[in-house]
Amino acid sequence: MYGGMLGESKYEILMGLPVTLIPKTVIANNHITLPAALDMMKHHNLRFPIILKPDIGERGWQVEKIANENELEAYLNANNVDILFQEYIDLPLELGILYYRFPDKKTGRITSVVKKKMLEITGNGSSTIKELMYSIPRAKLQIETFEKDQPEVLANVPASGEKIELMPIGNHCRGTTFLNANDLITKELTAVFDAVSDKIDGFYFGRFDIRCESKEALYNGKMKIMELNGAGSEPGHIYHPGARLIDAYKSLFSHWKALFLISRMNNKRGIPYLSFVEGLRVIKKLRDYNKLKVKTLNLNV
Repeated sequence: MYGGMLGESKYEILMGLPVTLIPKTVIANNHITLPAALDMMKHHNLRFPIILKPDIGERGWQVEKIANENELEAYLNANNVDILFQEYIDLPLELGILYYRFPDKKTGRITSVVKKKMLEITGNGSSTIKELMYSIPRAKLQIETFEKDQPEVLANVPASGEKIELMPIGNHCRGTTFLNANDLITKELTAVFDAVSDKIDGFYFGRFDIRCESKEALYNGKMKIMELNGAGSEPGHIYHPGARLIDAYKSLFSHWKALFLISRMNNKRGIPYLSFVEGLRVIKKLRDYNKLKVKTLNLNV
């Protein structure tokens, strides 16, 4: 609905993808208790650590890696929205791949690949994690979060050369660095995503957020799609450190033009545009949802 521009259900989108390409994912309503959540995990063979995220969310809001029952209970108590329980995919390469295809074509284009470098520090054998974080601008911004959620971690002293991943969630607001990886775009990679998109009913534009073992695995289609974002997707490579603002605008305008042309072609094929009344309805839905987000944030303060 709405082409994935706003208010879309992550779960519904994932269920439209080939099951072999997605992590094991189940959805729970906003009133689920800890015992019920543990029973659900057992029934679906989900084990810690797991990823929890709101079914409707953006910018990494409330996406957390949960290691045990205590963390699960704290997360459930602090949230009042429908939640996805997702298998944690422990693969080293995380990418965002923006792909589009015109409805009258069999092949499409990959126009952006972003590699996500998670926030990490390297120990020197004498400084605490908190001291090391103060020396890194991106990490410094995350200290307040650690003081609230994991204060005991900050006092640890990593060994010299030891690398510590501070945030396992690949999002700007979590300190992730977005790196331009457009050099990965090849005919072979495009063919992989042509095949994937062909299996998704009504899909023509979006960004696949994936994890894979290596570039070779990627080119062979061996990956897990953690999320698929639709019309609201951005070409993540534009956030590469030092990238020019004018180039970012050019890329955005190019993608918006493609989105417009796809929308117009679909309309000529009988798919109606979003009506004014429907637009008001989704705005109200998002307004009510944002009230829940604010309430959740207030509970966590």
